[in-house]
Amino acid sequence: MTSPVPTVPAGATGTRGGGVPVRRGRERQPVSAWLLAPALILFGGFALVPLGGAVALSFTSWNGLGTPAWLGLDNWGAVLTDDVTWLTLGVTLKVMVGTWLVQTPLSLLLGVYLAPRGRWRAWMAAVYFVALLLSSSAVALVFKNLLDPNFGLAGPSGPAFLQHPWLGDPNTVLAAVILIIAWHFVPLHTLLYQAGARQIPGSLYEAAQLDGAGTVRRFFSITLPQLRYTIVTSSTLMLVGSLTYFDLVFVLTAGGPGYATRLLPLHMYLTGFTATEMGRASAIATILAVVGLCLSLGLTRLSGFSRMQSQQEGL
Repeated sequence: MTSPVPTVPAGATGTRGGGVPVRRGRERQPVSAWLLAPALILFGGFALVPLGGAVALSFTSWNGLGTPAWLGLDNWGAVLTDDVTWLTLGVTLKVMVGTWLVQTPLSLLLGVYLAPRGRWRAWMAAVYFVALLLSSSAVALVFKNLLDPNFGLAGPSGPAFLQHPWLGDPNTVLAAVILIIAWHFVPLHTLLYQAGARQIPGSLYEAAQLDGAGTVRRFFSITLPQLRYTIVTSSTLMLVGSLTYFDLVFVLTAGGPGYATRLLPLHMYLTGFTATEMGRASAIATILAVVGLCLSLGLTRLSGFSRMQSQQEGL
C-alpha cells in the first residue's frame, strides 16, 4: 500500500528528514572571499597599480629619463584645452559606433547560421575563425599591402572599383579602418552568438513551427529575445574594446592622413613616446581609463546585465 505524495509548489518552504526547513527553488549560496583573492590580486597588480602610477605621473613633467618634476594640474589643463584631444576623442567615438553597427548584425547572423550541427557548417566555422588567430599587426600589414595604390589591389592592376587610395584619402580612410577592424573581430563575436544560439531550446522552434511561424518570424520572436543577454555581452566587449584599438591602426595609418584616424590610445602613445611628454600622456591615459569605466558601468546598469538569469529550458 502506498500513500499519496504531497506536492510542494515551486519556491515554497518544505521540510527534510527530522524537520530541517528546505527552501525549494533557487537560492544564492554565499561565496567565500578566498575564492576572489587570486582575481583581486591580479587585478590590483596589473590594473590598479599601473593606473595609480599613471595618475601620479600626470601631475609631473617627465620625458622618460631622469627624475619627474612636480607640475600640479598644468598637464591636465593643457590636455583638456587642446583641440587635438577632443578631435581624437571624436574620432574614437566614430570608430566605436561604426564598429558596433558593422560587427553586431554580421556576428549575429553568422553565429545563428553556424549554430546548427553539420559537417559543412563546422568546416566553414573552422575556416572563418582563422582570422581570430592572427595578430592585429599581421592583419594590418596584410590589408596595408592589399590596399596599396601602387602595387596592391587598389593599384592599376586591381579591380576598377578598388582603384582608390583608401588609406590615403581622409574621406574614406575611417570607413576602411572600421571594415578592417570588423574583419578581424567579427569571428570572436560570431563565436559568442553561435554558443548562445545553441543554448536556445529546440522545443521553442518546434512549437512555433507547428503554429505556422516562418523562418523570419522565428528569428525575431524566438532567437533575438533569447539572445538578448549575449547581445549585451558582445556589445559591451565591442564598445569598451574599441577604446583599446592601437596596434592595428598604428600599422595601417599611424593616425593619418592628418588626424583622420588618430584615436585616443594612439594620441596617448604619440604624446608620450614621440613628443616625450609622459606627464601629458599619463593624463590622456587616465581620461581613457575613466571613459572606459564609465562606459562599462553605464552599459551594465542600462542593459540589466547584473540581473541576468538562466534562460535554460525548464528553469
